[in-house]
Amino acid sequence: MKSFLRLLCLLPFVVVGSAMAATVPYTQAAFDKLQHEGSPILVGVHADWCPVCRVQAPIIESLLKQKDFQGMASLRVDFDHQKEVVRAFHVYRQSTLIVFKGGKEVGRSLGDTSREDIESLLRKAL
Repeated sequence: MKSFLRLLCLLPFVVVGSAMAATVPYTQAAFDKLQHEGSPILVGVHADWCPVCRVQAPIIESLLKQKDFQGMASLRVDFDHQKEVVRAFHVYRQSTLIVFKGGKEVGRSLGDTSREDIESLLRKAL
């Protein structure tokens, strides 16, 4: 029940087409729903202590506010506390970005801090 209530609190942020571009914590339920809908999804594997992740975060948030990416959902996996999810995505390091289109992975990067490269990655999901 607690997980369901937490998901309800997050749904307003992951609604496709929302004017509010925000990265929210990853939940399997939210990911499954977005995949089922065929929504473009960015999954970022993040660690608070990671300097590369700290550089990526504002770039991603800025890009998600652009008109082209307003329909993209962004979910953040906690590298240190969501180990099962990290393994399920076959991720071996924090600062990994994965994009999905039509329910399938279409691109991934590791440790990239170039705004142009991250934008190019996000475009693969549109």
